[in-house]
Amino acid sequence: MRADRLVSLVLLLRQRGRMTAETLARELEVSTRTVLRDIEALSAAGVPVYAERGRHGGFALLPDFQTALTGLNHDEALALVVAGSRRGAQLFGLGSALASAVLKVVDALPEGLRDTAVGAAQRLLIDPETDLLSRRVAPEEVSDSLAAEVRRAVFAGHKLRIYYEAAGQLPQWRTVDPIGLVTVRDQGYLLAKRGAEDRTYRLSRVLAAEELDEPAQRSDTVDLDRAWRERNVRFRTGGDTTAVWVSVDPERREHLVATALAVRSEETDEGGRLRLHVVFQDARHAEWALWQHAMYAEVEEPQWLRAALHRRATVIAARYGAPA
Repeated sequence: MRADRLVSLVLLLRQRGRMTAETLARELEVSTRTVLRDIEALSAAGVPVYAERGRHGGFALLPDFQTALTGLNHDEALALVVAGSRRGAQLFGLGSALASAVLKVVDALPEGLRDTAVGAAQRLLIDPETDLLSRRVAPEEVSDSLAAEVRRAVFAGHKLRIYYEAAGQLPQWRTVDPIGLVTVRDQGYLLAKRGAEDRTYRLSRVLAAEELDEPAQRSDTVDLDRAWRERNVRFRTGGDTTAVWVSVDPERREHLVATALAVRSEETDEGGRLRLHVVFQDARHAEWALWQHAMYAEVEEPQWLRAALHRRATVIAARYGAPA
């Protein structure tokens, strides 16, 4: 982390010229004392940074000092552009910071790679607002100030008080122990503990947040990827989910699985068709999903779902039956 901060400090001075320790501290989100220690470390490493005294003083680099990021290849330069286009940073209130950081890094690239990165920005479109079917992608909106408050509590290891609006419920204040932040398909989540129980909160449903001074009750280390997978499994296999046995054409397997929450088991029958035990979010989700595959899949159980699909088919057949 400190090496990254030192690079950022040098790039800030190169881009903006003279800056005070207080301004640098705000930009780097550290204390003024940390900035002073970093300045000493840069000087000791041979970076020509010097202090100017007086009312308009601050720290600056000697004129004509140049930085260059060496060791980057063509694809790594392109990756910088792609990284600056991801929406996850927007959900966590870091969109402007990421864009600024990418500009600084691109500016510090060797000339050939800088031209590559700038040219690539005109040739790559990442996550456009609509897909090929003209369906508009509507990423969740989370204010920068709210995201920053949540983010500070997560990184500082402090308890967090949130005013949360769960689906179908009135908003309530809750005090949680934040563990980490996750972004999935343009949706941001806060992983936390409330008492002894794991909790997952959609950031778009957090209406207000307040970092508390009290330390969070959590482990010093966390495997966030593993924690997310475990919660994902519990969500897909617990609660009021609906399990369905369905026979499906093998060529349509991936399409069917894409609409389900989980696949509990899978086997092939004597006729070569797949027999899947799949889980859907609820009864409505199951009926909707299986109707999309009506030509290629047959529900075996439960019977109520077979009856629901039969009713749909009857209405459609009557509506589009041959004219008398």
